[in-house]
Amino acid sequence: MEVEKSKITFLGTGTSQGVPVIGSNDAVCLSSNPKDKRLRTSAMVHHKSLDMLIDCGTDFRQQMLRENMSNVDAVLLTHEHADHVGGLDDLRPINFITGENIAVYGLSRVLEDIKRRYSYAFAETKYPGVPGLELYPVRDNFKIREVSIEPIHVMHGKLPILGYKIGKLSYITDASYIVEEEIEKIKYSEILVINALRIKPHISHFTLAQALELIEKARPGRAFLTHISYHLGFHDEVQKILPENVFLAYDGLVVEF
Repeated sequence: MEVEKSKITFLGTGTSQGVPVIGSNDAVCLSSNPKDKRLRTSAMVHHKSLDMLIDCGTDFRQQMLRENMSNVDAVLLTHEHADHVGGLDDLRPINFITGENIAVYGLSRVLEDIKRRYSYAFAETKYPGVPGLELYPVRDNFKIREVSIEPIHVMHGKLPILGYKIGKLSYITDASYIVEEEIEKIKYSEILVINALRIKPHISHFTLAQALELIEKARPGRAFLTHISYHLGFHDEVQKILPENVFLAYDGLVVEF
């Protein structure tokens, strides 16, 4: 009997504005290469028959339609910024298909923000058809059915946020600093996903050089860069200068682990 393989599908690999950016005449924004077109950062992880969505941003509906996906067993939120939670209302069709609420995991602070932002979904008397969400605060390691998940605590500027380790996959986005104790958690991952915004320094995101330095410390089998802005450059040109086990992720990329 063939064992079902785990995989990550990169639903989006762009920044909060996406690529191209509205009104930009930058050459990368005008590129005809599909790999230079980036929706807001999100990923679907399929592991042990579970479909786990990491972040549910503004482009969620478009991403699911593009990938012909129609199931979400759980949502893992990294933090509360709009490009990571702005699509939660679009989970409604999945509620209608399954007839069940969808489990949403995140820091307590993030879940409180969700309650405010989507207050109509948590009202005592709900309007028919609102998204059905069950909120679960993340503190330490937790399980969804038979899947063990380890939170990775990182800093996004001055904001504490989460990455997640699922099996041999470690996924981190929007980070600007990670303490050594948390780096130990992700060492020797088969797959490491890490953000690399651009070349020049940024107040709340890793640059390409900083991401490569972290990869060198963590020593994954392969690393994939995400949350990429047009300032990083053309996909094909940047890929040429990366170490042999480091790859620019792109929208629609599927990687088995």
